[in-house]
Amino acid sequence: MDPIQATLLVAAGVATGAFNAVAGGGSLIAFSALIAAGIPPLTAKLTSTVAVFPGNVASVAGGYRDLPPRGDVRRVLPAAVLGGVAGSVLLLVTPNRVFDAIVPFLVLAASAVLGLQDRLDGLVRRSVLRHGREHPAALQVSVALGGVYGGYIGAGFGIVLVAGLALLQHEPLTRTIALKNLLSAVISFTAVVLYVLFGNVNWAGVAILAPATVVGGYVGARLLRRLPGGPLRAVVVAFGVLFGLFLLGRNVL
Repeated sequence: MDPIQATLLVAAGVATGAFNAVAGGGSLIAFSALIAAGIPPLTAKLTSTVAVFPGNVASVAGGYRDLPPRGDVRRVLPAAVLGGVAGSVLLLVTPNRVFDAIVPFLVLAASAVLGLQDRLDGLVRRSVLRHGREHPAALQVSVALGGVYGGYIGAGFGIVLVAGLALLQHEPLTRTIALKNLLSAVISFTAVVLYVLFGNVNWAGVAILAPATVVGGYVGARLLRRLPGGPLRAVVVAFGVLFGLFLLGRNVL
């Protein structure tokens, strides 16, 4: 990896951590930067997941006091693990040429999820204020599907998880977000283990990205929260759409 590519990844890592701390969706930046650095799309996906994982753990550590009772956590953990394993295995058995063909659509799908975050946030807040019965079976299915999405696509899956959790159970929003962070870390951990054991991870990319995401996350949490998250997220969405269309055009041509 030449100095220009390494510098690109450092900048992308800082941006990834900062955007994740403020508006979410930063992993899309890391994934795109790895592809721009010449790393094949499937390897880039595995590498970005491994590199961003420490930030997921840090989110859990920061919000562990807000977690629901242990019984509630244990109830959904198996579904998260099962979904994460299923999505990760599905990704690992996807041939490189097939993943190269579908990656533009994955980037566009992740961008759409990020673009709809405000609408999903509105549903979440209305659900938190609503009184009614929980839906345990639907909750398990929702968490499992979120795990599949996280293991296979990754970008924006925290948004998918928090929306499903808040719509199907009745907890304060702080508890919902803390549980989402824990489930995200669990799903990411299962993916990382499988990717490391059976996938092709670019460890030079991980070595550059991982510490940069930590720095970016710290800077984002301290400084960028003064800026509105909506416009920042719009930048990531616009970037993702343009990059997805670029990849789609490259495949067609």
